Amino acid sequence: MTTLRVAMIGYGFMGAAHSQGWRTAPRVFDLPAEPDMAVIVGRNAQAVNEAARKWGWAEAATDWRDVIAREDIDVVDIVTPGDSHAEIAIAALETGKHVLCEKPLANTVAEAEAMAEAAERAAARGLRAMVGFTYRRVPAVTLMRNLIAEGAVGTVRQVRASYRQDWLVDPDMPLAWRLQKEHAGSGALGDIGAHAIDLAQFVTGLTLRTVSGVIETIVKERPLLESGAGLSGTAGAGFGKVTVDDIAIFTGRFESGALASFEASRFATGRKNALQIEVSGDKGALAFDLEDLNSVQFYDRTASPDRQGFRKILVTEPEHPYLSGWWPAGHMLGYEHGFSHQVKDLVEGIANGAHPQPTFADGLQVQQVLEAVERSSDNDSAWTRVAAGVPAPAV
Repeated sequence: MTTLRVAMIGYGFMGAAHSQGWRTAPRVFDLPAEPDMAVIVGRNAQAVNEAARKWGWAEAATDWRDVIAREDIDVVDIVTPGDSHAEIAIAALETGKHVLCEKPLANTVAEAEAMAEAAERAAARGLRAMVGFTYRRVPAVTLMRNLIAEGAVGTVRQVRASYRQDWLVDPDMPLAWRLQKEHAGSGALGDIGAHAIDLAQFVTGLTLRTVSGVIETIVKERPLLESGAGLSGTAGAGFGKVTVDDIAIFTGRFESGALASFEASRFATGRKNALQIEVSGDKGALAFDLEDLNSVQFYDRTASPDRQGFRKILVTEPEHPYLSGWWPAGHMLGYEHGFSHQVKDLVEGIANGAHPQPTFADGLQVQQVLEAVERSSDNDSAWTRVAAGVPAPAV
């Protein structure tokens, strides 16, 4: 069996999740190539060595440039803050590596365009690039997409999507990198709103063309972190300015004419990780809630009146997406399983010469939606066209 030697750049929260995926996928699915967790990279030698030991990487390194130049590395997995995505991904593709990059693809449309163009050039040499919108790979979400494609809801008329968290409600939460535009690109809009946008387009098969919205920073300043502290570190002396949004609320219109509403908030008190989407059509409706991720709600308007009403589909059967490799029916999956499914799809795409979805072009399109929402907010919430010009992957 072919071996794919993987280097992961970054070792924070997403590093733990991606490591789970790389470790577990080849033990659950019959993959056409064997992932080898070769090296993990981070700037802090002590911390990255501990991460390698804890998560199962063969070695640790502190210079990503040296690692991607190595001939014994086949795949580069990028889980760093957004300000380094473009530089690392483009360099990796140019040195002949397949690339998996966390969402959002970049911090700006210009960076995302450069990444999509680099991926298109690399595809002509057989290289694959995928962006990590992992929630696509929750089995209930994939089933929702499949049902809509089969016509279960008929013509899509309306979409409601929201992603709400509450970890910033406390004004004493320190100023971490996710709250600084130079590192994160944007706040709730890009961090979690990107997921809602991608999910709405993924499950419906439709593309957003215009948006109207507003973004707001509720707490303008936060305590500075002590030098070297991470997201959970203790506050140091003084305060720093929050340069990203805390909440984004916007509407959108798909190319079909269907309307959508979106909310992304890190100030939704009591909501820990509430990603929700509901799609309404002329024949029915489907709804999903990440806090109940093993099911989807289905309303069949074509049923007889005495049998209408939302019903719960428990998505644990082996016939459901991704489930054949896991547990007996009724035994639940969790957040981490999506990362194993992500590895499965990436490895199969690389081995079979197919483009694993979503591509960098898909990531660029989401970035263009984010940028249009920001422009709309700056222009009194005026309806704003999403930029066009997404490069198609090379065949």
